[in-house]
Amino acid sequence: MSTAQAEISTTLMDKVADWLAQSALAGNDLETLVKGFCERLAAAGLPLKRVHLSFSMLHPLYDALGFTWFRGQGMEVEGFRNEGGVPSDRFLTSPYYHLLSNKLDHLRRRFDPSVPSEFPVFDELRLMGVTDYMAFVHPFSGNASQGMMGSWATDSAAGFSDSMISALLRIQNHLAIATKMAVLTKLADNMMTTYLGGDAGRRVLDGQIKRGEGDTIRAALVMADMRGSSRLAETSGREIYIDTLNQFFDAVAAPFNRKGGQIMSFIGDGFIAVYPCERHRSQSEIACQAALAAAHKATARIMDLNLRRKQQGLNDINFGIGLHVGNVMFGNVGLTDRLTFSVFGSAVNEVQRLQTLTKKYPHSVLASKDFASYCGANSWLTLGNEELAGIKQKLTVLSPDLSGALALDEDGAVEPIHDRISDAEQVMLLHRDAARLSAGDPRKLQ
Repeated sequence: MSTAQAEISTTLMDKVADWLAQSALAGNDLETLVKGFCERLAAAGLPLKRVHLSFSMLHPLYDALGFTWFRGQGMEVEGFRNEGGVPSDRFLTSPYYHLLSNKLDHLRRRFDPSVPSEFPVFDELRLMGVTDYMAFVHPFSGNASQGMMGSWATDSAAGFSDSMISALLRIQNHLAIATKMAVLTKLADNMMTTYLGGDAGRRVLDGQIKRGEGDTIRAALVMADMRGSSRLAETSGREIYIDTLNQFFDAVAAPFNRKGGQIMSFIGDGFIAVYPCERHRSQSEIACQAALAAAHKATARIMDLNLRRKQQGLNDINFGIGLHVGNVMFGNVGLTDRLTFSVFGSAVNEVQRLQTLTKKYPHSVLASKDFASYCGANSWLTLGNEELAGIKQKLTVLSPDLSGALALDEDGAVEPIHDRISDAEQVMLLHRDAARLSAGDPRKLQ
C-alpha cells in the first residue's frame, strides 16, 4: 500500500450512512447489512484489511453473532454459544479484554516492527500485513449486555490517518443504529421461533395475532409424555428434575422438530407436534411416514440415553407416544390480551388419549388405524378397539415394529458436546458481564 494518507470523502461516507439507513428500514438481516457496509467502506476509499463486528443477542443457544470481513475474501459468520466458562489466558491478554476491563470505548495501536507485540493476536495480524488497529465497544443502551463490539484493521503503510479515524467514528454511530434495528428484528424472530415454533412464529410476525384467527389444516399429530415425572419431582431436587426433563426432551422431542415436524407446545412433561399436509393421500403419507420415522429415531435416542444414565447410576427415562392424523384448528385462542398459538380440535383430543393408552399396553408408541394406513409396508401389531372418553366411535389401536430403532441414524443419539469456548465467544461472554468486572476476579465470570 502507498505511504500516502488520502483524505476520506465526506460525500462518499454520507452515501454509506444513507445506505445503512435504507438497509435497516428495508429489514435486511445482519449478515447482509454488515457485508454491504464493509464493501461500501472499502469502495469509499478506506484501506481496511479486516473488520470484525460482534453483536450480542437474546437467543436460547447463542450470546452473539460475529462477522469477520477480509478485503477481497468475503466474510465469515459465527454464532457464539451462551455457555459459561473460565476465560483462556489468550483472551485475558487480548485487546478486547484490556478495553473492557479498563472501561474504554476505543483502543488504538500502531504496529512497530521493532517493538514486541503488546497482545498475542497482533502477531497474527502482522502476518496479514496489518499496520494499525482500533478496537471499540458500542452499547445499544444503558444495558451493557446488548451492543456491538469490533475492530478495524488497515494494511496502509501510513496506518490510520486522522480523517480515517474521524470517518470511522462517525460511521460507527450510523452502524450501531442500523444494526440495532436488525438485531431487534432478529430478536423478534428468535423469540417467535423459540416459543411458538417456525411456522407459528412466522404467522404471528406476519400479523396473525387476533383471537380466533387461524386455519383448519390436516396434519399428522404427535403427543408424547415422560413417565414417572410426578414421582421424580417429589423425590428429587429441582435441578435433577429439570435436568432429567430436558434430557427427555433432547432425546424424544428433537426428532419431531425436524423434516417437516413442528413442536407446537410443551405441556408439563410432554409435548404436542404436528406434520402439516395437504388434504390428499400422497401428502398424508409423507407426513405420517415422517412422524413414524421420528418415533423410531426418538426410541433409538432414548435407548442410548438410558444406557449412559445406567453407567452413571441413574434410572431409565420412560415415555409414551401417540400418533394420529386428522383435521385440526391451527391458530390463536385464549384471552384477547393473552393468547396461545397451537392446534385444537377432536383429533388433538384423540391423539392425547392414544398417548395415555401407552400406560395400559406394554408399548411405548401407539397409533390409530388411520395413521397406520398411510405408513406403507411398515409392520403393525393390532392391539384392539378402544372406546376413548368423549369420542363416540371406537378407535383401532396399533403399535409399530420398532426393532429398527436399535440402530442410530445419522443424527446420532444426542447433540454434539462442545468442550471449548472460542476466544470470540469469550469476548461476548465478557461483554455480557462487563458490569461485573470491578466486583471481583474476572476469571470467575460465567
